Amino acid sequence: MGVLLTEETMFGGMGAGFVMVIYIVLIFGFVYFASIRPQKKEQKRIGAMLASMEIGDSVLTTSGFYGVLIDISDDTVIVEFGNNKNCRIPMQKSAIAQVEKVGE
Repeated sequence: MGVLLTEETMFGGMGAGFVMVIYIVLIFGFVYFASIRPQKKEQKRIGAMLASMEIGDSVLTTSGFYGVLIDISDDTVIVEFGNNKNCRIPMQKSAIAQVEKVGE
């Protein structure tokens, strides 16, 4: 008395279209939680870090140079590198990879 479970008996006759929709929703959910959500979280973290920068903070640039913030404007900063006080370079805020506060 074996009963064969076909697709029609398992899903009540809804057919393969319903199964395809479920697969698409599951794939979209996986992509969202695996790539889109962590990327947005990282963007928020970087935005908060750039918003909390103050003059005198030690920064690491995306090119690997350590420096001290001298001036901050809307989308640019002036960073002083090394012991030479004449080495001040303006750069975009997006070029800052890491910020260390003075007191930490």
